[in-house]
Amino acid sequence: MSRFGPRGPRRRYAASPPRSLLRKLLDYGLAIVLLGLLILVAARLDRFETRKKQGTAIVNDGDSITLGAERIRMRGIDAPEYQQTCRKAGADYPCGKLARQSLARLIAGRPVSCSGWQRDRYGRLLGDCKAGDTDLNLAQVQAGWAVAFGDFETEEAVARAAKVGIWAGTFEEPQDWRDSHHDAPVERRHGTLASFGDAVREIFRFW
Repeated sequence: MSRFGPRGPRRRYAASPPRSLLRKLLDYGLAIVLLGLLILVAARLDRFETRKKQGTAIVNDGDSITLGAERIRMRGIDAPEYQQTCRKAGADYPCGKLARQSLARLIAGRPVSCSGWQRDRYGRLLGDCKAGDTDLNLAQVQAGWAVAFGDFETEEAVARAAKVGIWAGTFEEPQDWRDSHHDAPVERRHGTLASFGDAVREIFRFW
């Protein structure tokens, strides 16, 4: 019989060399880093605990309410300040008060539930709020009495095109109005992407 056999010449395989000491050390180092990361994440999870509040709402303005002892700033939107005025048909009108009235109408005396884990610079809970099946954050933007402030850009564009609420005339962005009237620090947008960024920064805060 031919030494090549029926399937051609036999192949010879050299034994795989053992992994180098450096490679083992790298593997151990990676494992330690991953373990440390998991421990860090577990230690910080309490900072992301969602707080839920429910009850009868006191409407403070177009984007903030009080539930019991908890002050809540509605996340992802920005409504005219209560004392703010806007302009329509050549005359000023109290758009801040109308924004508050709009939120009160949306709530319609129903219990309100809000959930969130972040707080703004005043210590208010940044919340996603509902009254029954009504998403209050979303509905205020759709009604034209709040602008997108990190979320709800699509709903804002629809309200602007329909010229509802403050879009029926001209107005100063609520953030700009606060800057010019209260000398307040600039408020960071607090939509979904901003929340994700805050979570990542919180996890790696002490690294």
